[in-house]
Amino acid sequence: MNKLLLPLICFALPGNFLSAAGTESNFTPREQQIIAAAQPAAAPQFNGASVIGVRPATPVLYKLTVSGDLPITYAAKKLPDGLILDEQTGIITGALAAKGEYTFTVTARNSAGKAAAKIKFVAGDTLALTPPLGWNSYDAFGDNVVESEVLANARYLAAEMQPVGWDTVVVDYCWSDPGAHDNNRNGRVNAPLVMDAFGRLLPATNRFPSAVDGTGFTALAHAVHSLGLKFGIHVMRGIPRHAVAANLFIEGSRHTAAEAADPDDQCTWCPDMFGVRANAAGQAWYDACARLWAGWGVDYIKVDDLSRPYHTAEIEMIRRALDQCGRAIVFSTSPGETPIVAGEHIETHANLWRVSDDFWDNWKFLDHEFTLGDRWHNHVAPGHWPDADMLPLGHLSVRHRSVGNDRRTHFTRAESLTLLTLWSLLPSPLMVGANLPDNDAWTRALLANPEVIALDQDALGAPAQRLTNTVAGVEIWTRPLADQTLAVGLFNRGQTAAPVKLVWQDLGVRPRPAVRDLWRRQDLGRAKTYAAELPPHGSVLLKVE
Repeated sequence: MNKLLLPLICFALPGNFLSAAGTESNFTPREQQIIAAAQPAAAPQFNGASVIGVRPATPVLYKLTVSGDLPITYAAKKLPDGLILDEQTGIITGALAAKGEYTFTVTARNSAGKAAAKIKFVAGDTLALTPPLGWNSYDAFGDNVVESEVLANARYLAAEMQPVGWDTVVVDYCWSDPGAHDNNRNGRVNAPLVMDAFGRLLPATNRFPSAVDGTGFTALAHAVHSLGLKFGIHVMRGIPRHAVAANLFIEGSRHTAAEAADPDDQCTWCPDMFGVRANAAGQAWYDACARLWAGWGVDYIKVDDLSRPYHTAEIEMIRRALDQCGRAIVFSTSPGETPIVAGEHIETHANLWRVSDDFWDNWKFLDHEFTLGDRWHNHVAPGHWPDADMLPLGHLSVRHRSVGNDRRTHFTRAESLTLLTLWSLLPSPLMVGANLPDNDAWTRALLANPEVIALDQDALGAPAQRLTNTVAGVEIWTRPLADQTLAVGLFNRGQTAAPVKLVWQDLGVRPRPAVRDLWRRQDLGRAKTYAAELPPHGSVLLKVE
């Protein structure tokens, strides 16, 4: 392959945008184009994933991802038996009785026009046929998020981001601790965690008022589901120490917590739990937990302290428990770096797994993700996704929560574009950590561009490939897509502006392909070459056919 050289266009992206709202004068012309490109047209448009994995004989919840002026009405042709479409909300519910692929046509209509699309549900053993997309509470609220904050972010997600594909709301870390507080990043020793009679953790009602009378997250999950979104929670690996001290019976079994616990296996940074033995009692414990989560209506479970060190036996027990709990629950492991030698094991047991340590708004973390993305290239496929971690964008650590000082992201605008560009190319799950109601125009544009999200959600599920380059700090990544086009990302990992020139034939593309800038949503015409000058830590994202 020929090397890639020389400049044509300079994209000068300035530093971090600190105000909450901003004005048009704060932005460069290119940034104004990116913001405008994320504004939906009046007429309906289908976005997001077109292939959805579900489990047969378990509840289906799927809201059609349609942008456009409200109100919108929906219809479906050849909707599979067992499913119902709400024509006013676009939410599909029900269940599919048998394994198989079910393709149907949906339409959306409003005063400005009509759109149609084909959707395929694949009922089988594999969930997350495209990378999960959603919001996670940790980056904004640390260990002490409360119910009202979760609901506020869920409502924003439903209104502003669900129309392009975002669909999951996750309550992270320490929700069972009634006394979790600021600067309590890694939990409290001997914290009086709220438990049921069998030692299973329950939400603290002073923080989650709807969890009264031992009902857990049932009401909150229902509220999230009513918006057409999925509901997820974070849990620590293991069994609560207090359940072991009381030697409580495990629900649905004759085993006790003491039989399941391994007191010699302890998390090094969270004092709440003991590890779980790979025995009948240990499996009974995870089975009981999965039944509880399923009963609440949980759709996504993030299990912490599994990946470093790698806990093979507990990962397998959790997988078995989820498979028989009666609900389709996506399984995520955390934190990383997950060892690459465990790649074949984790991809057959989890839907996503962390490849990095906790990822924060500092260039050194983002720069390292290029190495990790290349390392995990061979383990990317529908149903199992290397997870580059949450997106620390927008307003973080609200009121100086346990995740640092209250701030807007330290990433520059160039770095923010690089973050979303790389994650969407890899592709990685997208879990944003901002307090969404505080989003400024730039943050919203990063999260609401339908063509960038569609790249992450491409049905082929192919990984991106990193290409070599002679220009220091500049990389070119390519990714084949389901429509037989090619996504191309140009990145400058260096500290100074860098030129780059592509000769399309060198990438195996036709001599004069049609080229589209996905962030600006603009066609760039046909030419033999593409050239640009990338700012420090900057990027360009193209689609070529």
